[in-house]
Amino acid sequence: MANSAMKMINIVKSFSGVYVLKDVSLDIKEGEIHALLGENGAGKSTLMNILGGVLPMDSGEIEIFDKKAHITKPADSQELGVAFIHQELNVVNDLYVYENMFLGYELRKGGRLDAKTMCQQTKEVFDRMNVEIDPREMVKNLDASYKQIIEIAKALLRNAKIIIMDEPTTSLTTPEINNVFRIMRTLTQSGVSIIFISHKLSEVVDFCDSYTVLRNGEKIEAGNIKDEKGNVISTAEIAKLMVGHDALGVEVFQEREIGDVVLTVEDLNIERHVKSASFHVRRGEILGFTGLLGDGRDELVRSLFGDIAKTSGTIKLNGQEVDISTPKKAKQLRIAFLPSNRKENAIIKDLSIAENMTMTTLQSCCSGITLKHSKELAVVSKYKEMLNIKMENPENKITSLSGGNQQKVVLAKWMNTLPEVMILCNPTQGVDVGAKNEIYTEIFELAKRGVAIIVASGEAQEILKISDRVKIMYHGEIKGELSREECSEEAMMILATGAKFEGENS
Repeated sequence: MANSAMKMINIVKSFSGVYVLKDVSLDIKEGEIHALLGENGAGKSTLMNILGGVLPMDSGEIEIFDKKAHITKPADSQELGVAFIHQELNVVNDLYVYENMFLGYELRKGGRLDAKTMCQQTKEVFDRMNVEIDPREMVKNLDASYKQIIEIAKALLRNAKIIIMDEPTTSLTTPEINNVFRIMRTLTQSGVSIIFISHKLSEVVDFCDSYTVLRNGEKIEAGNIKDEKGNVISTAEIAKLMVGHDALGVEVFQEREIGDVVLTVEDLNIERHVKSASFHVRRGEILGFTGLLGDGRDELVRSLFGDIAKTSGTIKLNGQEVDISTPKKAKQLRIAFLPSNRKENAIIKDLSIAENMTMTTLQSCCSGITLKHSKELAVVSKYKEMLNIKMENPENKITSLSGGNQQKVVLAKWMNTLPEVMILCNPTQGVDVGAKNEIYTEIFELAKRGVAIIVASGEAQEILKISDRVKIMYHGEIKGELSREECSEEAMMILATGAKFEGENS
């Protein structure tokens, strides 16, 4: 049996008298990928923040390689060989890639920064990951997925012995995910231990060695993914442990009436990103867009909200050509948009939960020019119940919520505008299995009320669960369309890689 790399013993943590961790213990072996599982708010991030020196524990012990560890700040954790890749990206957009890689660990030569060596070592790490990123590229020019890859590469550069990965694959495509896990397995073969936090249970079953499940701040169960007889725990079993009941057995897709065409796009071009895209979406319909990284779907849907400019093409709303040059115009046309990067584009972290939820409909919370706090709270009360948002006080900052509950606040913000078209980019990114079903249910409720919905997602299971039709993109082009009946992960992957699917619609 492998030796223990890290033990957390009877960890207790509370905030304002409310216990978020109750005597939680965690044992990580050398050279294993250990999944730390639970719903949003179960205590996973708090436990790892204690290990990473971000938060102090109230009581308990930590042992690293059989020696008692005193961790009071991130530097203590790092010195002990622990690297923490946080769910929220920790990169500086206005620095070069290599500068981010060596931030706080800069190399110098003759009293000056040794940019050449830092670039060389950065490239070596990327080569190990089989990723092409220019070390001298500005981080602000990269997609969120590449920013995540930089976070992983930073941990590799530090030669950490224990790596905490909090939702590292959220914004990655399937080939990139496979590549990251290949790298992770290579690291474990050299004795590195990885704590893997994810809501993608299929990844847990496919790639991890062992697991621990937390629920409501308590340890529920721990074990190996594969038992001594070779039997593998199922995703349904894991989900049941996480939520306390059968979560995956619920049928998500809901039939509803599909009405007339609401939004029509004809021959849309966006610089080098999108080429001659044409499609329509009907009232009450859920149209999915998917593909691989760089397929152009993000740029396509952003142009429908006026976030980026189209080069040419026509957009029609209810048969009338419209000019959507800014998000303000899109909102006036009753088009709503939930972006993929919550931290950078969807929330204002210095504002409260209530302020974030009502910022798109602030006028309706006013009497004349006076903002009525009671009206703000009424909006929060409505969507807190509707979306099952877990919060203590709506006047707390939005950052006091878990990632999944923040996502629900962003969804509520746009639902409150009563949109005619709702565009959703990765709507359940970083959301646990229970909250995913809640969000899917609300998407169907919107569709039943006649809202035309566009979902752009790289998560195949998400697209399969909720879409009536699916458009698959490849290198900026719509490669094909799949009906719900013919849609499968295999069919989508065939089209997403540029091949032709025999059953695709013309």
